[in-house]
Amino acid sequence: MTIKIIMCQINQETAKSQLQHKPRLLLTLGDPGGIGPEVILKALADPEVSKNCDVTLVGSLDLLLDNYHKLNNLAESSAALANPADLSILDVQLDGQIKSKIVIGTGNAASGAASFAYMEAAIARALAFEFDGIVTGPIAKAAWKAAGYNYPGQTELLGQKSGTGRVGMLFVARSPHTGWTLRTMLATTHIPLSQVPQVLTPQLLTEKLGLLVECLEKDFGLNKARIAIAGLNPHSGEQGQLGNEEQDWLIPWVEQQRQNYPNLQIEGPIPPDTMWVKPGLAWYTDALSQNPADAYLALYHDQGLIPVKLMAFDRAVNTSIGLPFVRTSPDHGTAFDIAGKGTADATSMKAAIELAAFLTSQRGNLNLVKSTQTC
Repeated sequence: MTIKIIMCQINQETAKSQLQHKPRLLLTLGDPGGIGPEVILKALADPEVSKNCDVTLVGSLDLLLDNYHKLNNLAESSAALANPADLSILDVQLDGQIKSKIVIGTGNAASGAASFAYMEAAIARALAFEFDGIVTGPIAKAAWKAAGYNYPGQTELLGQKSGTGRVGMLFVARSPHTGWTLRTMLATTHIPLSQVPQVLTPQLLTEKLGLLVECLEKDFGLNKARIAIAGLNPHSGEQGQLGNEEQDWLIPWVEQQRQNYPNLQIEGPIPPDTMWVKPGLAWYTDALSQNPADAYLALYHDQGLIPVKLMAFDRAVNTSIGLPFVRTSPDHGTAFDIAGKGTADATSMKAAIELAAFLTSQRGNLNLVKSTQTC
């Protein structure tokens, strides 16, 4: 009994200490040839962005300074930029041969090697509990591959390095029109469309739904969530006329999940072409009258991300769920074609930093509640 009381006190003190400091976030530079450095400097120029968190950049200081000076010298660019000299920076040293081949506006093996090195440094610090979360700048998968790193994306690298067997991609965006929050999870991610029917199994969907339910409860306080699940085929197969997956296993699987999660409202499989009507109206007009779901589970990449980017291209945030720490990222790529021109929009990067701070605080509050309840 005495040991239990001591452990409760230790857990409570740990949780309280997490709440006593602002969330400590690492922010990777992303591919230094892309718009990552620009949107980061623009985002951190806004004092509201880092008001609720402490941000440490992970990248190469000299490359960041190079971007800063070039952007400052653009006559057509009037956006405020954070001065790298005023920022906390974990300076990752690059080999001279690699550094010499990095060019703003170009993705290549050198820029891929740099962005990979930034990610490795950030992950190591987060796993050592020195920081609470990671916000990642955009990388180019082709540049990683050219540098010899064969990962489908940053999510998969994060999962492997953290030893996490279950990881998912959730996209979160808050509507500037109605204030409604769109949450979209992908069951499958960066694979060819032809592989989706083979990869998509009841076991995989069970894992992804479990991750989504945990995230909604832990990060958003939604214990009685309403979750909409898409069908795979046009019209959800139309009773086997347009595909057999729904009849063969998807409909029975959804019925089983309703039994597994009696406190949730699980809807589906919903025809993919109509599933996005309510969230679209909730985003642009009136969320209350549309009664949208709390979260949407799409079965493959474009099924989920075409509507997300149509509605929220400049403010959606990619959140990796299932990791031992918070990870967010802006929902856009490196945009090499506009890198260094001063025209990149930092809205999504700002949202990624703010969401990471919010999620970290939410987890701290939840840990304190749990430690109190167990005592």
